[in-house]
Amino acid sequence: IMPRSKEIQEQMRTEVIEIYQSGKGYKAISKALGLQRTTVRAIIHKWQKHGTVVNLPRSGRPTKITPRAQRRLIREVTKDPRTTSKELQASLASIKVSVHDSTIRKRLGKNGLHGRFPRRKPLLSKKNIRARLNFAKKHLNDCQDFWENTLWTDETKVELFGRQMSRYIWRKRNTAFQKKNIIPTVKYGGGSVMVWGCFAASGPGRLAVIDGTMNSTVYQKILKENVRPSVCQLKLKRSWVLQQDNDPKHTSKSTSEWLKKNKMKTLELPSQSPDLNPIEMLWHDLKKAVHARKPSNKAELQHFCKDEWAKIPPERCKRLTASYRKCLIAVIAAKGGPTSFFSP
Repeated sequence: IMPRSKEIQEQMRTEVIEIYQSGKGYKAISKALGLQRTTVRAIIHKWQKHGTVVNLPRSGRPTKITPRAQRRLIREVTKDPRTTSKELQASLASIKVSVHDSTIRKRLGKNGLHGRFPRRKPLLSKKNIRARLNFAKKHLNDCQDFWENTLWTDETKVELFGRQMSRYIWRKRNTAFQKKNIIPTVKYGGGSVMVWGCFAASGPGRLAVIDGTMNSTVYQKILKENVRPSVCQLKLKRSWVLQQDNDPKHTSKSTSEWLKKNKMKTLELPSQSPDLNPIEMLWHDLKKAVHARKPSNKAELQHFCKDEWAKIPPERCKRLTASYRKCLIAVIAAKGGPTSFFSP
């Protein structure tokens, strides 16, 4: 007998019952429909017992993971999220529950616990957490005009051959080492450039390439050459504020005196707080755009950095600044801990 679809099978079972109700026996039904006599008998017995010929829900194979074993799994991964499924498998074996590690992953998934890559965040000390929470509470009720007239600044390193480049390719078998299918690597990263940048709600400001080692003297030179021109370019009000983190170069005695001498009011972010600086999102945009252009040397890398920085849409800057109060609320909700804000 050829395999039948589910609908045909149900129709056939219905016909068996109809013929049976007309007074025919197993043998006659079997001959009329071309079914085995044992099949006809099973269909009729099911109808007599359950009043239907539709497939009923089945209990399936009993689970090997007992309620006690499930509680043990959840307790262990809650206590230590880095516990592997193999380690959990061994733990269950100690209470005489033998299951495959994939079964453990499925059971945890049904309880809302899924395997994920952990997010990378700066290590926060109690002092850092306290400073972050105090900062968020202090500035929570600052008006939006304050954030729109803040000049956000930071430094970052852009690598010539960095991790930002594509990690996945489509290729055929045995073509792994063809030129188009490899990412070239150069010893010590092939070079990089350190850049300082700034932006405000009205758009990106200047971007400066840092030559040599960044110290207080170099930092003051960058501020002297780029801050006020950026303030004028971005049309900030006279009450504008210069944001910086409390890196030693930024808070050294000579830098503090220079800022005071040049009458620059500052907003200092707590240590280990990239999620409090919206410029992190612009660094992500910059690096993505630069690496898409595939610079082949440091000169091109510098040129592409400046070119792509100038292309950042003012609307992008405005949206980042507009969301700053939500960022502070998130820090307070996390009690000073890490948040998902400004994290690409």
